[in-house]
Amino acid sequence: MKKTLFFAICLLIAGSVSAQRRYYHSPRGGGYRDDADGFYTPKIGVEVGANVSNQISSNYDNYSTGSIAGLNAGLTFDLPIIYPFSFAPEVLYSQKGYEATTADGIFTQRTHFIDVPLLAKFRVGPVFNFYIGPQLSYLISTTNTYDNGFTVSQEHYYEDNNGHKSYLDGVLGISFDLGRYVDLHARYTVDLNKTDYNGYTYVPNYRNQVWQFGIGFRLN
Repeated sequence: MKKTLFFAICLLIAGSVSAQRRYYHSPRGGGYRDDADGFYTPKIGVEVGANVSNQISSNYDNYSTGSIAGLNAGLTFDLPIIYPFSFAPEVLYSQKGYEATTADGIFTQRTHFIDVPLLAKFRVGPVFNFYIGPQLSYLISTTNTYDNGFTVSQEHYYEDNNGHKSYLDGVLGISFDLGRYVDLHARYTVDLNKTDYNGYTYVPNYRNQVWQFGIGFRLN
């Protein structure tokens, strides 16, 4: 359902955006080339959006958790390399976690991360962009909430349940330029490595997965 919603939003945005074609003269000659909003100008911006996150397992096909909503916000950069490719690093504050129904009540885990996506950005059309790359995630804190229907209790940690704070993620995403200074974006991130309870790194077991939706504002 989340994937259907993701693609439906993408199609809706694509249908509502009117393409704006701009041109620049190639310094290497060859006439003019399509370029939306000055491709070869390095850009800095800010973004804010929502996370829809839960947790999945590599070892148990029937393992599932409920999703919770969170916030993401931070700085974005766009460093052109060669048309249509640019390097797009970011520094984000990101809330993740999940909810699970147990025999003792409802358990909710909310985690707070600093995420550093190191993305390759490809301009596919005048207003459409595709992103792919790794993400470095650093855990700031974890809050576990237990609700048995009568009382609510919380536990706070500054690491995960395995005693670790750093993760490597994979990112896939798209964005639509609404103009020179504004874009809408959507992406999917998932943990690529996870440390088990004995402190060794193996095939990922329990992993965060996050659907992110947001709006970005370029400052130049």
